[in-house]
Amino acid sequence: MIKLNNRKKINKLRMRVGRGIGSGKGKTSGRGVKGQKSRSGVAIKSFEGGQMPLYRRLPKRGFNSIVKQNVTILNLEKLQSYIDKKTLKSNELINSELLKKLNLIDKKSMKLKILGTGSIKDKINIEADLASKSAIEKLEKIGGSIQLKK
Repeated sequence: MIKLNNRKKINKLRMRVGRGIGSGKGKTSGRGVKGQKSRSGVAIKSFEGGQMPLYRRLPKRGFNSIVKQNVTILNLEKLQSYIDKKTLKSNELINSELLKKLNLIDKKSMKLKILGTGSIKDKINIEADLASKSAIEKLEKIGGSIQLKK
């Protein structure tokens, strides 16, 4: 065997089992003597000797979709309550970045949807990914605006 360099990890040859007494791993190939584990084709992985295995004892719970996008839903009445509490200012552009910065929505949320439940008194400008027809109507009625991202 040609050695390319002197580093130990690279030049360590793999153990060839079952190649005679002199190899140190001959005859039983390091499997011991007799028993289920000494045979080929044995997969005992999670077998617990007849006891109910852990994966069957625990309840099945839920499903997490890989393609699911976390959409945060905000009603107009909630936005109005934030303005009344002076958490939001009615003259600034309200978008998901601002709401995340003020910890009003979850940081993991990917999209923002505005729904039209409740009433809004202040004229506000919103930038959102999605919006209901009623929310758009209510905002335009009081002179506010909503821009939808594409």
